[in-house]
Amino acid sequence: MTQTLIGQIEGILFEEDGFFIARLKSSEKISGTYYESDVRHLKGAAVTLKGEWQEHKKYGSTFKFTSLHVNQDELFFFLNRIVKGFTKKLSAELIETFGHEGLIDILDNDIKRLLEFKGIKDKRLKKIQTSWKKFRSMRKLGEFLSPYSVSGEFLTTIATAMRDVEQPSLKIKDNPYILTKINGIGFKRADELALKMGMKKDADIRIKSAMDYLLLNHCQQQGNSCVDKQTLFLLLDELLETDNQEVLYETALVERVSECSIVPMKNNRLSPSKLYDAEKFLHDDFLRRSKLKFDPLVPDIEEFFKSGDLVLGQQQKEAVSIINNGAGILLLVGYAGTGKSTTSKTILNLLNTRYEKNKIMTCALSGIASQRIADTTGYTSSTIQSLLVRYEQEDEFPFFVLLIDEASMINSLLFARLIKKLKKDCILIIVGDDAQLPPIGAGNVLSDVLCLNLVPIVKLTKIYRQSEEQAIALIANDIRQANVPDFRREYDDFIFIDISIQNYYAQKNLLSKEEFSQLREQNSSDILAVMMQEAVKVIPKARLRLKNKEISSYLNYFQVITPMKGGILGASNLNKVLQEYFNPNPKKSIKKGGSEFRLMDKVVHIKNENMPTWSSEDFKEQEDSSQKRVFNGMIGLLFRIDEGDEHAFVFYPNENMIVLYEYEQLKSHLSLSYALTIHKVQGQEYDIVVIPITFSHFVMHNTKLIYTAITRAKHRCILVGESAAFESACKRIGTTKRDTVLLEL
Repeated sequence: MTQTLIGQIEGILFEEDGFFIARLKSSEKISGTYYESDVRHLKGAAVTLKGEWQEHKKYGSTFKFTSLHVNQDELFFFLNRIVKGFTKKLSAELIETFGHEGLIDILDNDIKRLLEFKGIKDKRLKKIQTSWKKFRSMRKLGEFLSPYSVSGEFLTTIATAMRDVEQPSLKIKDNPYILTKINGIGFKRADELALKMGMKKDADIRIKSAMDYLLLNHCQQQGNSCVDKQTLFLLLDELLETDNQEVLYETALVERVSECSIVPMKNNRLSPSKLYDAEKFLHDDFLRRSKLKFDPLVPDIEEFFKSGDLVLGQQQKEAVSIINNGAGILLLVGYAGTGKSTTSKTILNLLNTRYEKNKIMTCALSGIASQRIADTTGYTSSTIQSLLVRYEQEDEFPFFVLLIDEASMINSLLFARLIKKLKKDCILIIVGDDAQLPPIGAGNVLSDVLCLNLVPIVKLTKIYRQSEEQAIALIANDIRQANVPDFRREYDDFIFIDISIQNYYAQKNLLSKEEFSQLREQNSSDILAVMMQEAVKVIPKARLRLKNKEISSYLNYFQVITPMKGGILGASNLNKVLQEYFNPNPKKSIKKGGSEFRLMDKVVHIKNENMPTWSSEDFKEQEDSSQKRVFNGMIGLLFRIDEGDEHAFVFYPNENMIVLYEYEQLKSHLSLSYALTIHKVQGQEYDIVVIPITFSHFVMHNTKLIYTAITRAKHRCILVGESAAFESACKRIGTTKRDTVLLEL
């Protein structure tokens, strides 16, 4: 039976994603979800609650509310506490002047009238307008969605994504599955809401939405660009919790094929049209480019080799000669230490005999890789994303030569976007290492082109070492070939610190499951302790870089890399521990749902999203921000916290970009980056790398993963952990077989 409780909130005891537990001044405890703003705004507010009493195992007798109403003047409360830009005095004055409905109408439709009031200038008005618009959309959506038990986090995600959509509640009511188009909302969450709203399980719209979502999502998660039809139907059974619905699935599929959103292929395979179109374009364009024939660049290539200051091996010379003989495209594949950069520089120098330097461009997916190719070749470089944004309004890039580095990282959609921007006769050099992990997302372009021999290919296999004591490339290449390297010897650039469980298998047989689990946990703690000893050694030099404002150098100096996110040696825990070592006494910090971000923290952006940004120069000049795409995997420094406006600012030096984050975006858009997973560091390079190696991560261990991790180290790679786990990982061949449109074609 619903009861009513009236009181004043004295303190918030617990809060996460809108759900909170609080204590009233009269000592009762309350719990529930608040939709309309950050929970902390309720502290001190007089409220009326409707709900019922329940027993909470930790907090005892608790009033679980289903509705919360603020008792004081509600508009005054919201303006004063939630909408940014209002003071108590200004809120009261505005309400007195215009009345409640009048002020709401002005805030909605004629906000410039507020400039008539003392203290409100353009900058403040802009802040008020942005905050009011966000609050209004949150409130309306909250009212609409509250009967369906939507979490605060879910509501915030929807409200943020649909802030510029007119009447979002009506659009959701008409088709709840439009929510699957929002980053972070999968079919299951949208479907849960749809079913609560009365959607029938066999509704056509439900099946078609599930099919669209599953096909694309399964492709991108598994790395495929096409899926077997029966696999898709089985996945639909599981997702929709239905049986024997093949007739309905076939009907929905026919509609999707007729609408050209799904492409049927041979071997009973299906591909989302955008993935099919991307890979079909790449297939045709690479074939076309392979048939281009230009005039030779120099008459005597041997004379050209002699005139340069770089000494090349036979394989490297072969690659340069192919371009000299008039090829329009070249795939240059090389393992760690085989001289890809030297070969790339020589090829570009050769092309520079015909094309001006400003018509030659190099690019890579990550900022670090882009900077590295610029440093090693001497030619202008850019991240792929920056290049696409810079020439967004142009039909094509103004370059006659494009070199793409770290091509193994680039998925089909991004590869196609890039190649579509090239001139028809642009000379294209694709450089990569197929021993590394495949790209995140659908497709495996580098590997597929290599497999299909679509273009001229040169494979570099000879390793060049600067000295006998430098072993990173040799060890990595042993691992690539599934051989256990000579890892116990100490080199200048590689060290293995053995922290193994003595008599591992005997202990496993003797101890109970619980006892052995405790032993494993203790061993992980021992590995962590040694890793922190290594971290302590570098902290003085790292801090010196930070003090000297060498931000890029600081971010790329020392990095912990781990296969997994969870556990003692997973990225999440390692970040918390390393934060205490590298940034123990911050001047400011922000706590958000169990996460803490501190001033001067190393962070990584974890979403692809448009954000308010500045160049460093524009930020210094206090220019207005502009909306730019910020990409998953960018590494930066949280250099400013504005507690009044609840803003955090991150500088991304490789992109020369400063990005503004609202406090509520921090948990969903940022993560600490003192420790990163191996997948996250593809294409990156660090002076010193530390990697834990343990049987706890065995499920993730294979040659590709370990090879990728070790080759991220530029000067020193330190592995800490169980030697038997390392040996096992070196023998476990990592395969990247993906079902792709390119291979089907």
